[in-house]
Amino acid sequence: MIAADARACGSAVIPLWFKIAYTIFTGAIVAIWLRHYGPRNLLWLSDVALIGAVPAMWLEDARIGSVLAVAVLLPELLWNLDFVVRIVSRRRFTGLTDYMFEPERPRILRALSLFHVPLPLVMLWLLNAYGYEEHVALPGAIALAAVVLPWSRVVSPVDKNINWTHGLGSRPAAWPAVAYVPALWLGFVLVIFVPTDLALRSIFG
Repeated sequence: MIAADARACGSAVIPLWFKIAYTIFTGAIVAIWLRHYGPRNLLWLSDVALIGAVPAMWLEDARIGSVLAVAVLLPELLWNLDFVVRIVSRRRFTGLTDYMFEPERPRILRALSLFHVPLPLVMLWLLNAYGYEEHVALPGAIALAAVVLPWSRVVSPVDKNINWTHGLGSRPAAWPAVAYVPALWLGFVLVIFVPTDLALRSIFG
């Protein structure tokens, strides 16, 4: 019922001013990321979702929004939890937000990384506005990871570890890439994508 009502109101749910503001904000982040980190940094799934939300809004495309939500909603919620715990307790939780507390990292870069805070809300807003495409969401997220994860492994050095394609912790994985990357992909599918899809189906289906 939520999805049906949302489709009926369409662009009225996400107003034009927000689309414009979000597009400008995303463009600014991409420009700064390219200058300071290079294009490979945009392969982070969170950055893919941040950028992908732009065409999802303008095209009012439920398929794009659904795929992105399945791919990043759970990790983004965990990022926010980690950030809050770190601020409140001053203790390391998962390590997802360690870079936000590195004094040597320019403040402007850390400030722009706060896009992680509203990103889950943007993902949910897209679903509420345009609906959840159950037949596309999970297969699309699986296909997206199948492309992005190997690509991330190829272009990122160990110290960058984009999408954790060199290891889940500070130490590189002992497995060779030919075994580790498929295992990581399967982990994304089973631990992140499938539970997220089930939850979103129950909410928006």
